[in-house]
Amino acid sequence: MTIDSLIGDDVVTVADDASLLDVAQTLTGADISAVVVGSPGSVTGVVSERDIVRAVAEGTDPATTLAKSVASTTIVWADVATSVGDVAEQMMEQWVRHVLVEKDGGLVGIVSARDLLGLYASSDDDV
Repeated sequence: MTIDSLIGDDVVTVADDASLLDVAQTLTGADISAVVVGSPGSVTGVVSERDIVRAVAEGTDPATTLAKSVASTTIVWADVATSVGDVAEQMMEQWVRHVLVEKDGGLVGIVSARDLLGLYASSDDDV
């Protein structure tokens, strides 16, 4: 099975200068766990729920702290034709919870550890 089978809705993005408060509202409004900072054609980072929690715990003001200042810039990419198993292995090796999925050099989706867990949990095969 290839990773493109797990791609869901359109990728949600925020501008570099979006506040963490804006990012948190975007995450809850879309019921997702990470957003791309930038645009599908120009990804500068990824902000996850965990990044926001870490920033708030460090005392930053979510209303004035910019997404680009807390975004992870170590981004792991996978081609749409990559197997689910290879993506899961990549996530473990890189210690990431989200992988950006590309096709022909363009961003087409995000796959999360939760997506992979759901697939494995619903599998008839012993994993």
